Amino acid sequence: MQPTGMLRTLASAVISAVGVLWFAAGATAATEPRVIELTQVPCQFLESEGGIDRGYKSRSIKDCEAINGKSGKQRVMEAKPLQLKPGKYLFRVTNKNVPYELGFWLRGASVAGRVTLPSVSGGGLMPGKTQDYEIALKPGEYVYSCPLNTTPDYRLVVK
Repeated sequence: MQPTGMLRTLASAVISAVGVLWFAAGATAATEPRVIELTQVPCQFLESEGGIDRGYKSRSIKDCEAINGKSGKQRVMEAKPLQLKPGKYLFRVTNKNVPYELGFWLRGASVAGRVTLPSVSGGGLMPGKTQDYEIALKPGEYVYSCPLNTTPDYRLVVK
């Protein structure tokens, strides 16, 4: 084989290998879940309320029940729903300055007993800690909250 033919063959092999690697990297990136970061402070999720920390103080679930009993519905009405496309997501939730264990619960916004959309939940989110909750979201309307921090039910729309 002539040296120029060997160079062409080598160049072709390199281009093919780069193409395969590029395709494989793209395929891996496409299957990775998208990360949604949420921060819990006493009685609320910061990002869900436009980043506004309302400065609530809470030593127990009862404090948040009282606070959100008064203002939760109004705050949710004023908040923009989180809008996502269908797909895999990783909700990364942080307990910032809440002095007790928290959790996270994302579920379909439907009538109890007739939930047809995916759901994810869990507890164990101690002060200063971050925990991940993975879910594949289908089109529909969801709500998310913390039943241990008694936050309002924030809205999430997948379309």
